[in-house]
Amino acid sequence: MLNVQIKMKRTLAKSILLVMFMLSTTLAFAQQRVSGTVTDQAGAPVIGASVVVKGTGTGTVTDAQGRYAINVKRGVTLVYSFIGYVTQEITANRNTINVTLKEDNAMLDELVVIGYGSMTRKDVTSSITTVKAEDLNKGAFVSPSELLQGKVPGLTIINSSDPSGDGASIMLRGSSTLRGSGAMEPYYVVDGVPGVDINLIAPDDIESIDVLRDASATAIYGSKAANGVIIVTTKKGAQDRTSISYSAYAAFDNIMKHLDVMNADELRAYAKANDINLINDEGANTNWQEEVSRTAVTHSHSLTINGGNGKTSYNASLSYMNRQGVIKGTDMERINARTFVQTKGLNDRLEVSFSVNASVRDNHTVPYTWSSASYGESVYEAMYYYSPLVPVKNADGSWFKRQDISQNVNPASMIYENDRQTKNKYIQGIAKASLEIIEGLKLNVTASYQNQQWLYNAYDSHNTQLRTSARNGQAERNTSETTKKQLEAYLTYDKTFAEKHKLGLMLGYSWEQNDESDGFGVRVWNFYNDAVGWNNLDFAAETNMDEGVWSNGITTTRMISAFARVNYSYDSKYLLQATIRRDGSSVFGKNNRWGTFPSVSAAWRVIEEDFMKNQNVFDDLKVRVGYGVSGNALGIGAYEAIMRFGNAGWFTYTNADGISQSYPVIAVASNANPDLKWERTSMLNIGLDFGFFGGRLNGTIEYYDKRTDDLLYNYEVPTSRYPHGTMWANVGEISNKGVELTINAVPVQTKDFRWSTSLNLSHNKNVLERLTNDLYSFSTPYQNQGNVGISGASISHTQRLMAGEAIGTFYLPIWAGYNEAGRSVYLDFDSDGNPVMDGDEQATTDSPSEEDRQKCGSAQPKLVYGWNNTLSYKNWSLTMFFQGTIGNKIFNGTRAQYMNVGNVATGKNVLRDIVTEQRATDTAAQFPSDRYLEDGSYLRLSTLTLAYDFGKLGNWVNSLRLYATCNNVFTITGYKGTDPEIGLGGITPGIDVRSARYPRTRTFMVGVNVNF
Repeated sequence: MLNVQIKMKRTLAKSILLVMFMLSTTLAFAQQRVSGTVTDQAGAPVIGASVVVKGTGTGTVTDAQGRYAINVKRGVTLVYSFIGYVTQEITANRNTINVTLKEDNAMLDELVVIGYGSMTRKDVTSSITTVKAEDLNKGAFVSPSELLQGKVPGLTIINSSDPSGDGASIMLRGSSTLRGSGAMEPYYVVDGVPGVDINLIAPDDIESIDVLRDASATAIYGSKAANGVIIVTTKKGAQDRTSISYSAYAAFDNIMKHLDVMNADELRAYAKANDINLINDEGANTNWQEEVSRTAVTHSHSLTINGGNGKTSYNASLSYMNRQGVIKGTDMERINARTFVQTKGLNDRLEVSFSVNASVRDNHTVPYTWSSASYGESVYEAMYYYSPLVPVKNADGSWFKRQDISQNVNPASMIYENDRQTKNKYIQGIAKASLEIIEGLKLNVTASYQNQQWLYNAYDSHNTQLRTSARNGQAERNTSETTKKQLEAYLTYDKTFAEKHKLGLMLGYSWEQNDESDGFGVRVWNFYNDAVGWNNLDFAAETNMDEGVWSNGITTTRMISAFARVNYSYDSKYLLQATIRRDGSSVFGKNNRWGTFPSVSAAWRVIEEDFMKNQNVFDDLKVRVGYGVSGNALGIGAYEAIMRFGNAGWFTYTNADGISQSYPVIAVASNANPDLKWERTSMLNIGLDFGFFGGRLNGTIEYYDKRTDDLLYNYEVPTSRYPHGTMWANVGEISNKGVELTINAVPVQTKDFRWSTSLNLSHNKNVLERLTNDLYSFSTPYQNQGNVGISGASISHTQRLMAGEAIGTFYLPIWAGYNEAGRSVYLDFDSDGNPVMDGDEQATTDSPSEEDRQKCGSAQPKLVYGWNNTLSYKNWSLTMFFQGTIGNKIFNGTRAQYMNVGNVATGKNVLRDIVTEQRATDTAAQFPSDRYLEDGSYLRLSTLTLAYDFGKLGNWVNSLRLYATCNNVFTITGYKGTDPEIGLGGITPGIDVRSARYPRTRTFMVGVNVNF
């Protein structure tokens, strides 16, 4: 029996071994080692190509020779992919598989939006940059223009931390006008409608932004396109599905850098050491910057619904944003709503769409106006100059005040006793129709209506410390309405002949009418108490006609235009485009109401030539050249070309019965100029587009020569010849020449990790070639600009507009140290600009005059750059965006004002640096001079974003993304002010004016994007 058991055990063991052997043999036959190489069409190895088993995470990447090896089951599908190439799927039914990847021309075939149409990237002959929604800047931004900072070469954007969005500026390829504000900004086109207010669009509704940078691209928009054109395309409905998307974030702002002023103990010690009598030492130690600031909280929410079927698509979105400012009393609340529906009919030959955009924005601000009449009446300024020796409030709860000190206002009182509110309401309706008459021929019609209502409210209470303090409460309300109506119709014809000749024709007509500033204002004062504020003006006891009631004066402008374009492409190799636009405008003189704006551009796609077929260096190579003329009519008043009359005061008339009555005095307010016309900007642009390594490295090099003539400026004219002392005329000329470089690259690409980077560099040289002529000139060969209003300074201006120099050129006295009395002295020059000599040395003066001002530098940067990096590892991504400038000068007016030792004796605060860098005897230290002209170069990590993409979750969440962002992470600069990002637009760039600007903030935000 025992033997039988032993035998059975042996038999069982042998059976188990046999089964295990058979199983391992089966597994061995089921697995196979597949190897091979991955090359491009030229036979070069593709390094880092991904080889993955379809539907799994199993895979490998190719080595430096393009080789790979992987163990897989026979019959599975292998997916071969690499950026810039078409993905291939091959069944693993053999041991050696060599793969040739074809170049993916998707990027070249993507559509680029141009004026009145679109075309593929490879057919573009002009300078156009496209920024997709996913590549826009991330942050708690109010204006969509902030999304583009650092993304487009030549586009200089200065952002602001003001929750209202005020203070931001945007400029393309240098200053090309002597008029500020909107006259220097690009022209906006939203969904094909020109002239749309960009504030109508919520950032979450943007699909892409195309920036037309050269005149051959912008000339199709004629007289409004000299500063470039920014075309915004919003999101449309999806086909055959319905989706709901929700995006939200919460953000927290703090002041990035405080001004380093003295605290109370330091101020007392300084005064004691220098025998200065402190006239207002109340024993306090108040940090006014902390008193008026806070950690600001912002939250934003956006809900979008889109969907459609085979013929109809729709999109509706609602966005809400509530943004606090870091200065107490400042905030912004905004609601944006958008609806869009599109459908087809007539056997799909007719496409009709309707959309309505609406925005309501409510801003609260504090007093910040900076002018010679209101020095000191700014919270942004008083938070620095107000003495730390005094308390915020008195013992009885009233605000502390010392009105015997000039230009001295308690900043906390301004926040709580002076309320400012601005309400903006926008609504826009758009209707579009596109009819395909015959194959290739389409008629497109667009009608739009836009209405903007603006309401400003202000109330200064009984306790105000402003100039209105004697009025026992003053209320002001000002309202204005603007409407814009447009109708555009254009025909397009696109046809390909003999498979190689591609022809595109466009012919159009445009009509536009703007009715602006239709409104009035009322100012009343002497209220019983502050209970109603501005809400019931009937409760005021006093007003008068001199300043209490006014009319904004409605202005109506009209423009009609005809335009045409022809595009020709031979075999996608030789490309030609020509446009022409003829504009007629009511705003200019009767002799120059019509203008013509032509352009022509051509491109040669060298990569398509036969001699390039066998090369393995370039993936794309295209040469472009274009020339065009565009105009600038932005910011011109409706009646600048005609003689106008206005109210010049009042007179009292007594009739024969002895009854007296006041009547307004009517006088000439402007001269007529029948020859007034738009500024004309012509631009030559040469570009080179290139691509290497299967699309992993591509870029563009641009050179442009931009010249603007017939500059509009207000000149002094003799009243012996003209009824009014000034007159608008076309005289000057400005040139801008520059080079721009854009590089996009993927330096590292593996199975799980990817590093993509994009760098753009811009250099622009600006010169005011001519300012005057024989007919229109000034008493001096220059015009003073840049008044910084430094206390006690005999010279207030820092810049000059002067032929041969750049806009923003600084002319300042040259600081030369101290005289024997310890007072600052400056180099002395005569009226011809020659040094005044005192023996062998140049003479000095402690009271510099106009003739002592010398050229010291320019606010124009030598280089503006933006550098974006995205590191992706599996579902994680880290984005770092750097931007900055090199070679620009900033006049630090803030430092000049608070290096004034006289402030201590007059009861105000000063910088800590005054102890080591200033003499207590120096009563001329604050004079604007080269001493306060600093290098404005900086490098800023503008955005740092860490995100995780959960992908699809279950059956009801299509995608989920969480992210955390920090804006203004750090700044590397030698500038001693609070922030080197100073405005570069307008005609006074690069001036940091007495801290009358909103403090720069650092923002931390967390957000979510989910799609259902």
